[in-house]
Amino acid sequence: MASDPTRKKLALFGMFGVGNLGNECTLQTMLHNLRRFLPNAEVCCSCADPSDTASRYGIPACKIREMSLPPINNRPLRLLRRIVVGIPIESYRWLKVIRRLAGVQLLIMTGTGMLSDLDISPFGLHYDIIRWSIVAKLCRCKVMFVSVGVGPIRHPLSRFLVKMALRMADYRSYRDTFSKSYVEAMGISTVGDAVYPDLAFSLPEGMLPHARSRHGRAPVIGIGLITNDKRRATLEKVEAIYDDYIKKLGAFVVWLIEHKYTVQLIIGDVTYDSRARQDLIAFLERSGLKYDSGQLIHGCASSVSELLSQLAGTDIVVASRFHNVLLALLLGKPVVAISFHEKVDSLMNAMGLTQFCQDIEHVDVDKLIHQLTTLEENSESIKREVSRQSEVWRRALEDQYEALFKVNPLTGRSLVD
Repeated sequence: MASDPTRKKLALFGMFGVGNLGNECTLQTMLHNLRRFLPNAEVCCSCADPSDTASRYGIPACKIREMSLPPINNRPLRLLRRIVVGIPIESYRWLKVIRRLAGVQLLIMTGTGMLSDLDISPFGLHYDIIRWSIVAKLCRCKVMFVSVGVGPIRHPLSRFLVKMALRMADYRSYRDTFSKSYVEAMGISTVGDAVYPDLAFSLPEGMLPHARSRHGRAPVIGIGLITNDKRRATLEKVEAIYDDYIKKLGAFVVWLIEHKYTVQLIIGDVTYDSRARQDLIAFLERSGLKYDSGQLIHGCASSVSELLSQLAGTDIVVASRFHNVLLALLLGKPVVAISFHEKVDSLMNAMGLTQFCQDIEHVDVDKLIHQLTTLEENSESIKREVSRQSEVWRRALEDQYEALFKVNPLTGRSLVD
């Protein structure tokens, strides 16, 4: 980064650029609010795909981990590579992080599921987080974990690394009480830590599309898909759970179409969820389902704005991915959540919609139909309450941004100073 001593220099850290639209939503929201409160700050990003992030958002970006090596299945060769090649490369990575953070005053860790072990190994992202945190402290750069989700973290080494990183933080806030309680259970004092909603609830209002008028058309039900449930299952159960999920969801879609609903298929991860979309369509074709043109809409969103547009065109959403559920709620939609993780349960509970949640490992189609019809019958009151709570959370996040980035008139300083 250019060394202009009159401007604050901030670095954002997260799994951006990997096709996960929830992650991109988090980045867009943080960038928007940084530009509101710190318009003269220099912002860079450490992420998974720097070229994608730099081109989308017009900010300098670098890889979280430089010079990633391809996997080797042969154990002796893998050990030999660690000794001969791994040590020099690891030294190079540390030096690169030092160079990236030199002169940076604030490193912000945001969302992207990085403080759980959902598809994350100890020597993967968790080790990267501790590397960047240690270097930040050496460079006198503050570390902030802002509205993050935490847990579950089952691997002992991952727990150790995450605990180290959280203990080094200058500021911590959590997106739900589950995360804060999980950190307390890990043995970290959370006195002074706050609970604020997920950052996506402060997405710029100008980005939110308006709901479309029905004008007599059939209700549109958004079906948000997720590929594989690797979160709570053992490896041998993953495919069986996934197959059952597709069959149950397929049976539900058949019921919807036979009862003259329009179905909008929605994905939240461009890289992974295309499989679920294809598998569900294949199931419907095998079932021999007949439907009118336009009754099944299955175009893929490739950006946050396209995802929001798809959600805005629905009347009710049935979804699994966390940010598909969240963004639907942000748009004031009644939602049924097919939950794969405690964060989804926590969100639905906080919104007062616990009765409209199912576990992904035990989907009940008859219950789904009942939940849908109940939402329809109570649609207007649920929409009002969802919109009211979303606005409460937007104001709470505004308070957090002001505390972090706005100068306190009593002290003449902000938390970033």
